[in-house]
Amino acid sequence: MRVVLAEDLFLLREGLVNLLQAHGFEIVAAVESGPELSRALLEERPDVAVVDVRLPPTFTDEGLQAALAARRAVPGLPVLVLSQHVEQLYARELLADGTGGVGYLLKDRVFNAAQFVDAVRRVAGGGTAMDPDVIAKLMASNVRDEPVGRLTPRERDVLALMAEGRSNAAIAQRLYLSESAVAKHTANIFGKLGLAASDDDNRRVLAVLAYLNGSRR
Repeated sequence: MRVVLAEDLFLLREGLVNLLQAHGFEIVAAVESGPELSRALLEERPDVAVVDVRLPPTFTDEGLQAALAARRAVPGLPVLVLSQHVEQLYARELLADGTGGVGYLLKDRVFNAAQFVDAVRRVAGGGTAMDPDVIAKLMASNVRDEPVGRLTPRERDVLALMAEGRSNAAIAQRLYLSESAVAKHTANIFGKLGLAASDDDNRRVLAVLAYLNGSRR
């Protein structure tokens, strides 16, 4: 699997390169600035891009904007962004096109190799990998909305894990519930949020994220 990596800190960039290579990824470009990232994404057309949100020269959202521009030029280009802090605006921009192949993780997650590699593979496969803290912020910003406010505490727990991209089986294991109980909670959630139910894991994640992002589809 071919990867373009963008990170301005040399030691972290080298560490990520070594980690991904150890898990069978091919690093086709490892860059440190926004302009380099833009060129690499369009020239290499990788299977997935792993991108630090803040890159030179502006150190604002250079990495995110380069990745979004590349996704517009190459629709569906998988992008996993890394950030030091939760920025709701960044998450909303990333989710705005309503398609899969996106992820937003806090950099702390990189230190859990299995979790990080799983996220990279999930995004590369067209899925979604959203950091639990990002989901919590998006949910908190919508919690006063009438439909979200009607969810029970357990339904909110299920919603959060669903938005991370977890299957019913994984949610059941995490919450110590039966799969049938999770299925029931999921049906209740979709009903209360006015979303069409779906057995397709990625499609239902995108529907939930679209809701949390403030743009019902």
